[in-house]
Amino acid sequence: MLSTSGIEKHEYKVIKAYDDFEVRSYESALFSSVIVNDTTYEASSNKGFRVLAGYIFGGNEEGEKIAMTSPVAMEIGDSTKMSFMVPSKYNEKDLPKPNSDKIFFEQKPESIMAAIRFGGWANDERIKEYQNKLNELLKKNNIQHTGKFIYLGYNPPYAVVARKNEIIVELVNFKN
Repeated sequence: MLSTSGIEKHEYKVIKAYDDFEVRSYESALFSSVIVNDTTYEASSNKGFRVLAGYIFGGNEEGEKIAMTSPVAMEIGDSTKMSFMVPSKYNEKDLPKPNSDKIFFEQKPESIMAAIRFGGWANDERIKEYQNKLNELLKKNNIQHTGKFIYLGYNPPYAVVARKNEIIVELVNFKN
């Protein structure tokens, strides 16, 4: 299956659609995360994915398989944090303990984010290009943000067509 149609996604509502980006309200959600000591998408994506995928594919004290969700989120900076949303049927108390001590859980509150979409394969240059584009569009529209850009990847690695990627950033005092 080349799509993510059967996979639970982080829910959001579009508050306002602009020509080249959207402002969205994301629901609160629980995430499993790992920090990778690399500063690029290329260097950190496989390392982070292996750790988190190991956990959901049974690398936990129960040997329980946990469903994959979409998108995979990456905050790239002095290090990289990769996060998978935990399926909504779980709360932190219900989750099996990871075998890896690198995995941690965090409840993210409801948030207002700006999002810009791009297709094809992600790499550091394209991620930076779309971060810059979103930053300029927000500046042009006098919309303040936190400056913490997050890359979202929606497709499994074997999907080669109709790939969906986004850059999001949390907004500050957004007024519709």
